Amino acid sequence: MSDQAIITAAISILLLPLLSYTLTFFFGKKLPRKGDFIGVTLMGIALVQALRIFIAFWQVGDPAHRVEKAFTWLDLGGFRLDAGILVDGMTSVMLMVVCLVSFLVHLYSTGYMHGDRRYERFFAFLGFFTFSMLGIVLSNNLFFLYVFWELVGLSSYLLIGFFFHKASAASANKKAFLTNRVGDWGFWLGILAFFTATGTLNYFDLFAQVHAGAIKGSLLSWAGVGLFMGCVGKSAQMPLHIWLPDAMEGPTPVSALIHAATMVAAGVYMVARLAPLFGPQALIVVLYVGAITAFITATIALVKTDIKRVLAFSTLSQLGYMVMGLGAGDPVNAMYHLTTHAMFKALLFLGAGSVIHAVHSQEMPDMGGLRKKMPVTFWTFLIATLAISGVPGLSGFYSKDGILGSVLAFGMLKGHYLPFILGITAAALTPFYMFRIVFLTFFGKPRDHHKFEHAHESGRAMTIPLIVLAFMSVIAAGIPGNTADKSWFKKYAAPYDMAAISAQYEAKHGVGHEATPAVEVAALEGEHAATALGEPAAAHGEPAAAHGEPVAAHGENLHAEAAPAEGGHEAAPAHGAPAATHAEAGGAHGGHDAHVRHQAHIRAMIMSILVATLGISASWWTYHKLRVNPAAIQARLPFAHKVLQGQYFFDELYAATLYRFTLWWSMVCAAFDRIVVDGIVNGTGYLTRLVSWVSGLCDRYIVDGAVNGVATVLQGAGEGIRRVQTGRIQTYLVYVSASVLVLIVIYRVL
Repeated sequence: MSDQAIITAAISILLLPLLSYTLTFFFGKKLPRKGDFIGVTLMGIALVQALRIFIAFWQVGDPAHRVEKAFTWLDLGGFRLDAGILVDGMTSVMLMVVCLVSFLVHLYSTGYMHGDRRYERFFAFLGFFTFSMLGIVLSNNLFFLYVFWELVGLSSYLLIGFFFHKASAASANKKAFLTNRVGDWGFWLGILAFFTATGTLNYFDLFAQVHAGAIKGSLLSWAGVGLFMGCVGKSAQMPLHIWLPDAMEGPTPVSALIHAATMVAAGVYMVARLAPLFGPQALIVVLYVGAITAFITATIALVKTDIKRVLAFSTLSQLGYMVMGLGAGDPVNAMYHLTTHAMFKALLFLGAGSVIHAVHSQEMPDMGGLRKKMPVTFWTFLIATLAISGVPGLSGFYSKDGILGSVLAFGMLKGHYLPFILGITAAALTPFYMFRIVFLTFFGKPRDHHKFEHAHESGRAMTIPLIVLAFMSVIAAGIPGNTADKSWFKKYAAPYDMAAISAQYEAKHGVGHEATPAVEVAALEGEHAATALGEPAAAHGEPAAAHGEPVAAHGENLHAEAAPAEGGHEAAPAHGAPAATHAEAGGAHGGHDAHVRHQAHIRAMIMSILVATLGISASWWTYHKLRVNPAAIQARLPFAHKVLQGQYFFDELYAATLYRFTLWWSMVCAAFDRIVVDGIVNGTGYLTRLVSWVSGLCDRYIVDGAVNGVATVLQGAGEGIRRVQTGRIQTYLVYVSASVLVLIVIYRVL
């Protein structure tokens, strides 16, 4: 495909779901099947277009290749804002993920939502949700990323609360919307910080300027943390994770779309896309937030009985893995896990929806023995469970192993071992609670015979997506699968080559590094490289990379440097460039660090296989063989069970602190408004009325009195004069004669 054809296809992919929304929302009620075929057909076309772009980038085979098209959106003289499309390897993968999952969810929904009274509106909102997520994927600057970011929040509000007649659903969508506003507030502050420092919002212009030192130090760290707050909200990381379990109030196809390809994937994609903007301190925050989220949410999943809520906490834990990988400087494996996770997590939710559709219950204690009644659902659900558990041969093993290896390497190089400990513990818990679902749902004897008798396999509209996703859950890592550095994924994603990006920026704008002293630039480049590789930054007096040499960026993959070829763990070249030699990779420390990373991946792989085996065996022993009584353990550990069942009481904590403070503050503000503001306004009104009353008296009795008095005098004088003016000559002669007599008398007297 030519560059223009890629841009045209990308724009069509973005607009097709919007067209689906428009047609279905306004005309769905008047169309056959309420217009559901519109969404399925248009998303099928979008999937074909995404596949064309995916194949085109496969043929290029260079992760650095990108196609970008922009036009002026707003020009105010001193301020110009462009709108643009960016398509590169990472974009092409995300387009495939979003379009495939959305298409299958649309198809699945024709069976699952059949008969709903707002059937056409559901499909309209699905189209709008997909459009919003695709906008995030295709945006080439922070402003439009934020615009579509907020549209995703709106879409989730509409779909989580789709059954708004239920109080729980209405509360859930408000909770999701408001919780995300907290994260988006920090995200917006981060965007403003970078824009203020650099004057640009374009991704690659930002990367080049940050690499040149336009923003650094504590400001860079805080700006990076601000951006990460957006991820904490959208990808439901601690402590803003509380909205995602409640989001299960939405229809199950919505849950599949949210958890696999849209809302929660947006935060991970954003951090991976903007990796060079995160300084070393910000990455440490990202690392620990992800590790804590992965562990805590995995423990909560152990005790939940609602099948969708268990899967929700599973998503939280897997998102924690992705964020942990980002914090360890490995955005490539984080995106690799996002891709594989999208397949098996969509399958898990759609499989759960198939079960719920059959037994009309979400509680696992109401299920049991469904394996033979629902064979397609069972086998596909089992494949997804094996994949998420990290069983070798399925996609989840390779992507999860890549993240654990990078986190362990980071710990071995930097001394931060706690994230790996939390991550490997979560890796042991995952197969335990996932196979708990399998054994309680599909094995054993039916616990509710009435529900069991009415259970049946779902129709083709629901089982075909399950089969497709099961196939993808096996092959998504590649055949044979391996870490991102050995799989097909290396054709699409690699650490940013900051030297090349900076050179392109200078050529584009005709500028050099005059604004930053050469020594400072060299030291900054050394610090950037150390950030990604877990090495101490070079001092100002130490040698640093020359201007023309490739320098690792913020958040680069731990595999960015060349590692020995032994065991097949060589590193992926940065954006298709030749891998650095041993000497170029960091001198005396380079060989040691490469060896540490290689050993870390081997150890992490062995440990992940062991803990997966341990978790599956423990679950089989407990819930299938019934050799362990969970109720007895619960009775012996009541406090731990209460804490886990209460989800560590985050909601209660927020209710007792933030919510209560908010209510108290609102009461204070209301009292201030009522007493002070309204008092001033009302007092001013009373004073104005008093002044106007006095003014009215003065006007009525003084001003009007004087005016009326003069008028009365003049009127009386006029009345007297009118009587004199009779118009009769004889009267006037009498007046004249009388006047003459009076004058004579006066004259004589005087």
